[in-house]
Amino acid sequence: MIHEITVEELLELQRKGEAAFIDVRSPSEFQESTIPDSVNIPIFTDEERAEIGTLYKQVSVDAAKDRGLEIVSAKLPSFVRSISGTEHRRKVVFCWRGGMRSRTSATLASLMGLQMYKLNGGFRAYRKWVVETLESFGELPPCYVINGYTGTGKTELLQRLEKLGYPVLNFEEMAQHRGSIFGHIGLAPSNQKSFESALVHQLLRWKEAPYLIMEAESKRVGKAVLPEFVVRGKEQGKALFIEMPVAQRVANIMADYKPEEHKDDCLNSFKHIEKRIHTPVAAEIRQALEQGRYETAVELLLTYYYDSRYQHATDRYENDRVTIQAKDVDDALQQLVKQLPPPPGRYQ
Repeated sequence: MIHEITVEELLELQRKGEAAFIDVRSPSEFQESTIPDSVNIPIFTDEERAEIGTLYKQVSVDAAKDRGLEIVSAKLPSFVRSISGTEHRRKVVFCWRGGMRSRTSATLASLMGLQMYKLNGGFRAYRKWVVETLESFGELPPCYVINGYTGTGKTELLQRLEKLGYPVLNFEEMAQHRGSIFGHIGLAPSNQKSFESALVHQLLRWKEAPYLIMEAESKRVGKAVLPEFVVRGKEQGKALFIEMPVAQRVANIMADYKPEEHKDDCLNSFKHIEKRIHTPVAAEIRQALEQGRYETAVELLLTYYYDSRYQHATDRYENDRVTIQAKDVDDALQQLVKQLPPPPGRYQ
């Protein structure tokens, strides 16, 4: 038997951790955006989907259905095994509109004795819910905004605060981007749809929290753009400025970015800002990158580029700010905790 569920029912199952969520769309559709915590078990590959679509448009609906049945029949045993191997007894499948792909998948798996659910309206219905939910948000509660020059470990501090039970919105983690011209290195940046999905779930998770903690990001983080109500909350928040010795900031960046593993990406990214830096210094940075002297390159970039660019952030929060002098990230965390209200507990 196949149970049809709404987006709201899916979210409740997700909140309770009571179901596996299976995106049966093609790999490229899944890669573009999906429901958080879903796994991709495609009923058709990208090439098979394109072939069926061509038959549908250029030949006939029946020809497309026949070819689809032929493809699915050949992969049925492995397809059902893959669904069966996911966690949880309940399995929720979805495609783009909640149509033939998810209905076929749910039917085949249910015939094998699996407890199957199909999302009404598919991913399109979920995406509609994301957009409408973000549009309906009012103002954020009071915000504490962690600020500081590049390399002060702001993202790591957010991660550690969240583990301690503090209500955190980690935009860089959601965007899979560190926010700088080098921010994509070693990561797979999220597009706007994926970012908004992650954001709306975090906002709902902390909807009863009396305050939020976030980083002083710009409006754009990688490929993602923050909603206006989030930008307002950030700009109106209380700024906690982290100051740290340059040598420690260089060490933090080296540990995070691992430039020795991404030499070409580092050089390619540097090209985008090279002309903005005084020519002799830019030449020295390029030479250091080419020769693998990354600590030298990072220190020069901090001194002659990033620190001056981020000075405006200091001025913006001049009226409501606390400066924290820290020797390293551990020290910064201890001092941050003293500036924050007690953690309100974990909201699910």
